[in-house]
Amino acid sequence: MVILSWENQTIVIEFVLRGFSSIRQLNVFLFIVFLVFYILIVSGNILIVLLVLFSHHLHTPMYFFLVNLSFLEIWYTSNIVPKMLLIIVAEQKTISVAGCLAQFYFFGSLAATECLLLAVMSYDRYLAICQPLHYPSLMTGSFCIRLAISSWFCCFFLTAITMVLLSRLTFCGPNEIDHFFCDFAPLVHLSCIDTSLTETVACATSSSVTLVPFLLITASYSCILAAILRIPSGTGRKKAFSTCSSHLTVVMVFYGTLIATYLVPSAKSSQLLRKGFSLLYTILTPMFNPIIYSLRNRDIHEALKKCLSKKSGFLR
Repeated sequence: MVILSWENQTIVIEFVLRGFSSIRQLNVFLFIVFLVFYILIVSGNILIVLLVLFSHHLHTPMYFFLVNLSFLEIWYTSNIVPKMLLIIVAEQKTISVAGCLAQFYFFGSLAATECLLLAVMSYDRYLAICQPLHYPSLMTGSFCIRLAISSWFCCFFLTAITMVLLSRLTFCGPNEIDHFFCDFAPLVHLSCIDTSLTETVACATSSSVTLVPFLLITASYSCILAAILRIPSGTGRKKAFSTCSSHLTVVMVFYGTLIATYLVPSAKSSQLLRKGFSLLYTILTPMFNPIIYSLRNRDIHEALKKCLSKKSGFLR
């Protein structure tokens, strides 16, 4: 049963995720494409984690944070994509209220953590380029661990505040969510009680974990750009920029997709467009991150070549 009668009210115990039901004729195609993307995301990020762990020359702050980002991307997509694949091919597209809230909690927490990790990585590049002599003493191993732990804990704690308020809402029907995962706005719109406090707190917490890191990233790269322009030789400028170009590309893709998604009008006619933009940061961005960091990174190339040469030597 989807609803229960209690004190003359109908209490929703399950939601229906509509997914891409408006283009049902493409279900098989979408399933294959998203499955391939998911496999690429997981395998690509696992490869980066293993390369960093087993390559001693990659045991630096920059790659320590990259491992955190790759681990986050695996968890982030695994929270959404398997369920999305299920609702594409299954006739029964239901998810329990508790399961929906849990999916939103991990989605919100991990997305916020990515914002903070990107800010931490930009700060690391700022110290490496703008204060190279003090970099080893400032970006120590213990300091890197504290930065990473703080990023994870802060975001999971802040999202938990919104989660508690969401869990206290009453859902009386309808129970259909016109999306492929449990996002905040569709959940709030289905509540039959006042949600102003929940929306205010959610807006405050989401703003703090997205706008503040974005401002820190902007400030860091402003200083980095100024420092690079002061380098006299063109070769030196190119080398300095190459150390942060991959991270800058990831930042632009991630924040670009977020802005595009949440600035799109919420009109019913644009819902399919909103789903398309949501796919950008739930699937495409996590898939591009390993590609971006590996294509223009000599250290990753060398680590992969050494790994492949060892494997071929072992097979012989």
